[in-house]
Amino acid sequence: MSKPWYKKGLRFACTECGKCCTGEPGYVWIIQEEIEDMAAFLKITVPEFIKSYTREVSGQLSLKEYPRTYDCIFLNGGKCSVYGARPKQCRTFPFWSDNLKSKEAWEETARKCEGINHEHAPLIPLSQIQKQLDEIDE
Repeated sequence: MSKPWYKKGLRFACTECGKCCTGEPGYVWIIQEEIEDMAAFLKITVPEFIKSYTREVSGQLSLKEYPRTYDCIFLNGGKCSVYGARPKQCRTFPFWSDNLKSKEAWEETARKCEGINHEHAPLIPLSQIQKQLDEIDE
């Protein structure tokens, strides 16, 4: 099997700028364990969390977003208010299959994310990128 185009690794460091959490409609799919973690982080009950912060889409739960801006419900002042308990989908960004399908796709994502290819960002090795991809597929 041939190695991916990013076999030498990619530079990335999350700057917590919040740009990946805003501007486009979408879904942050969440599972029960993540709901429990975020509820505990916010010191509320699971039913309160579900009622206040989620929406059902095709039988699955997603975090709500603000209707006019499409910002994630947890983006406050440009920062994630549940960063320490954010869902797997958020933790694994930008190492998603769509962003890694080509160098061009990665560069397009970099235009929206200041942490990608940042000169001071560490080089993330292929093994760690693959681990992120595998985590998403679980």
